[in-house]
Amino acid sequence: MARRRVLRNGFVLTMDDQIGDLPRADVLIEDDAIREVGPDLAVTDAEEIDATGRIVIPGFVDTHRHTWETALRGCAPNSTLDDYFVEVLDNFAPVYSPQDVRVSNHAGALECLNAGITTLVDWSHINNTPEHPDAAIDGLRKSGIRAQYAYGSANTSLNDYWNQSTIAMPADDVRRVRDTYFASDDGLLTMALATRGPGFCVDDVVVAEWGLARELDLPITVHVAMGRLAGRFAMVHNLNRLGLLGPDTTYVHACYLDDEEWQLVADTGGNVSIAAQIEAQMGHGWPPTGPCSRHGVPASLSIDVVTTNPGDMFTQMRAAFGTERVQVNADCWQQDVPLPETAPTARDMLRLATIDGARVAGLSDRTGSITPGKQADLVLIDGTGPATAPMIDPVATVVLSADVGTVESVLVAGEFRKRDFRLVDDFTPVRHELEAARDRLANQVPEKPSWPVLAGV
Repeated sequence: MARRRVLRNGFVLTMDDQIGDLPRADVLIEDDAIREVGPDLAVTDAEEIDATGRIVIPGFVDTHRHTWETALRGCAPNSTLDDYFVEVLDNFAPVYSPQDVRVSNHAGALECLNAGITTLVDWSHINNTPEHPDAAIDGLRKSGIRAQYAYGSANTSLNDYWNQSTIAMPADDVRRVRDTYFASDDGLLTMALATRGPGFCVDDVVVAEWGLARELDLPITVHVAMGRLAGRFAMVHNLNRLGLLGPDTTYVHACYLDDEEWQLVADTGGNVSIAAQIEAQMGHGWPPTGPCSRHGVPASLSIDVVTTNPGDMFTQMRAAFGTERVQVNADCWQQDVPLPETAPTARDMLRLATIDGARVAGLSDRTGSITPGKQADLVLIDGTGPATAPMIDPVATVVLSADVGTVESVLVAGEFRKRDFRLVDDFTPVRHELEAARDRLANQVPEKPSWPVLAGV
């Protein structure tokens, strides 16, 4: 017999344009899927969950996170992108063991679930050995999150892998991982390829990696046009020169694309992942929320790195909202005109974090909106607490008032991963493993970092 649950009397923000917002409605879940959405559903044979005073939203979608860095949380709060390449990728990544990756991915995925992120694109550029991807996937699996594992390069040498690299990722191992873990694309875990692109690699490597992705029918995710270095690579122009642009590609950051590059991305059906807080803070460039909108390029939000940035989507929605509005406001001041109707809104930010994120990840057929037939990836946000009451506009409450502490319950494929403000899985043993990984990593690098918590250790 099917397991049935019904959420009663919530304010349901479906993010489905046909259904809209439902001020007092129920959501019926049958096994792993949403079956009905509407007021006063006639359901008598289901577990009843009172959602009165709660905002029910689809789970957030994080389209780019280097989850393996969870054990290094907060290690680089003041770093620029250039600093990060040296301090994290050149210093710590070469000594990361498979076990460090496993616990970081497990803990990082639980962090996502705790914050209402039900879908994660894990940009895993830490494949120093064949055991590393196995460990990363195992960590994701243990958490119960929906994730797209993006197989990336090794990080045993910053110069060898990120400076006109002649080393392609190992095609045989990519095929092994695909065949072993992702023979079907229907599960909670799916696969992508995290490539480096022109400038970071020579043309032959770029062509080989794009060809491998397309041979295996894997979505492609690549960092482009961020910071002082990649901003000068003309990466989209070079991908076009190589004949590699396509609708299967997510361009991460994209802060310094010129107008012709934006048009190329739009014309070839590409999409963008914006990590607004990191882009503004670390010197990647202006978050490209506006250019995406102007050029009709699908966009999404992502966390990027917890070494330098919070791991929740509330931060990213506000960072994207604030950085785009400040540019629009400045332009209006210069031109002495009022704010245009096309200025970004709070609802635009919620779309970026939910349904638009699912589209960018290629998963909008199964998640991103509260639509009958889709997977039951749902979040209940408490609208009755000190940070959120009184509710006036629930969209504004989610985007501008809520935080991780207001995330009451989280379901992935109909299963509770967080309930009554607590993760279903006990985080304590994972935390102990994570702290042990932190200490081990700090003692393995050539120069022990001067982290205050390690003083006297």
